[in-house]
Amino acid sequence: MQNNLQNASLARQLFSMTWPMLFGVLSLMTFQLTDSAFIGQLGRDPLAALGFTVPMQQLITGMYVGLGIATTAIISRTLGQGESLHAQRLGGLVITIGATLAVLLCLSVWLFQEPILDLLGAETELRPVIRGYWAPWLVSAWTGAALYFSYAVCRANGDTRLPGYMMVATSLINIALDPLYIFVFGWGLPGAAWATITAFALGALVVYPTLTRRQWLRFDLLQLQLVQAIRRLVGIMAPAMVSQLMPPISAMLATALVAGFGSAAVAAWGLGTRLEFFSIVVVLALTMSMPPMVGRMLGAGELEKVRRLVRLAVRFIVLWQLAIGLIWLVASGFVAELFSRDGHVQEIMVSYLLRVPLSYSGLGVCILMVSINNALGMPMRALLISTLRLFACYLPMLWLGAQLAGLPGLMTGALVGNLAAGGMAYLLYRQGMRQLRAQV
Repeated sequence: MQNNLQNASLARQLFSMTWPMLFGVLSLMTFQLTDSAFIGQLGRDPLAALGFTVPMQQLITGMYVGLGIATTAIISRTLGQGESLHAQRLGGLVITIGATLAVLLCLSVWLFQEPILDLLGAETELRPVIRGYWAPWLVSAWTGAALYFSYAVCRANGDTRLPGYMMVATSLINIALDPLYIFVFGWGLPGAAWATITAFALGALVVYPTLTRRQWLRFDLLQLQLVQAIRRLVGIMAPAMVSQLMPPISAMLATALVAGFGSAAVAAWGLGTRLEFFSIVVVLALTMSMPPMVGRMLGAGELEKVRRLVRLAVRFIVLWQLAIGLIWLVASGFVAELFSRDGHVQEIMVSYLLRVPLSYSGLGVCILMVSINNALGMPMRALLISTLRLFACYLPMLWLGAQLAGLPGLMTGALVGNLAAGGMAYLLYRQGMRQLRAQV
């Protein structure tokens, strides 16, 4: 009975921490899709310029997400140990380091844009369009990074509602300003970046005064052991950044495999990948809400509570994602007709939806285990899970399936690879927990 009561309490805590992040992530996805739709109305060249921006966006995002992971892990653990003043100074250190790193990275992209565009293979006639967009886009990237660091400090202090609400608010502002800046003011493609700058700046004007008022930030950084604090941040941040860069590399390699079966296969695979992002949105929300809970429990030495929380989340993910997979399976014909009028693309899309979504439970468990291991102070184990998922489970199974049974075999390989990755990730997490218990 006591265990049931404790599990019910953990479930309530997990729900209250997760639902704001769920709506926040959904709103960000919606604003990005809407952004692309508005830009698409400007013609092929602006859309192509946006496409060449994506790899650089992933690089900058990898930096600030990596630092955000380290922020949540270290500050939440410090709070769990009862050192609130130290946690406030760590918050100030994160904002200072993050803003500086983001400035340096954005300046580097601007200064080396010509070699970067040469490497990406951008056509000469597109360069003026890209150059006109990259200046405001880099400002928007820095503004977004600064806002993200404030969200990370909020989550580390146990507040997911403010970041969730602000994600929704800034996304709605961005969507509202896009047509005004792009079409009414006639700013074209740069107008999309200025809409993002405006939305994120307004968000920062709300969040940062709130952080100061709640006393979650202090900038008397000389009171910290700076070298030791920076070393702790980098120790988690560096592996987390590398881990963030792996999915884009894997996606490029997977697309190259699929491309061998023709353009219809690439189109269907691309549609399936977009559906995958929406299918695992609950998992993405959990990766934001659970680390601060785990960090505090770890700081307080409550490893048994961590174990129960993770087991509860894993069971939920397996059941939830299995239900999502079954829905896609039943609706496969309707969804294929909805997204494409091409009969060949529809046929391949149905084949995809009959197989790959059934593996989202394994994919979800694997993504969550990466986040949990970072929160537990085991960033190298998290990096190992990311590496093995992509290069020992997923990509080899894609290749093997394609060799054995063509395109349907490739999709079956994705199913097997994701499920294998989920099992592998959970086993590595369990092994890490045993080591932590032995240390305690």
